[in-house]
Amino acid sequence: MRKTTLTFLLLASSLAATAQAAVQHYVIDTRGMHAFITFRIKHLGFSWLEGRFNRFSGRFDYDPQDPSNNRVKVEIDLTSLDTNHAERDKHLRSARFFDVKRFPKATFVSTGWEPLGEGRARLKGRFTLRGVTREIVIDVHQVGTGKDPWGGYRRGFEGTTTLHLSDYQMKEGHILGPAAEEIRIWLSIEGVQTSNPGEGW
Repeated sequence: MRKTTLTFLLLASSLAATAQAAVQHYVIDTRGMHAFITFRIKHLGFSWLEGRFNRFSGRFDYDPQDPSNNRVKVEIDLTSLDTNHAERDKHLRSARFFDVKRFPKATFVSTGWEPLGEGRARLKGRFTLRGVTREIVIDVHQVGTGKDPWGGYRRGFEGTTTLHLSDYQMKEGHILGPAAEEIRIWLSIEGVQTSNPGEGW
């Protein structure tokens, strides 16, 4: 009986170790500028205004065998907002919009990953902007994965979602017209695999 119990414990321990080993840890490659967070918003309903955030950081875990282990964490430096127009950027950073003096960071922490097949998934999580936290869903598509020329291993995704300015108390959004209520987000995230599982999930 004791031998059977010991065998069972060893088997369970081995299975747990195998499952843990299947989880791959990645750091988003912002140092090499192989990741982007961009946005589009309508200007008075006449055209699209486009911009991006030049500074952000994050990491993600990916498990090819068990999607329930997948998770993502991203922090965005809102002061790095860039629409290629200095005066407009100053206006968007003001208290009337992003209010970066009070809320210099935005964060996303995943809460779920729903696989849809063929490399596609719905990524669910809590997005915090201007001190307001909302549950959002990002439509994700895996772009590719494999070894890079520098001896590392990479995995990349793109994602899209639509936010509503009024959800984050941007009451001045009406200045850009009713069509500016929606802001479309596009993400291109390339991660470099690391042995460090990270902290603070």
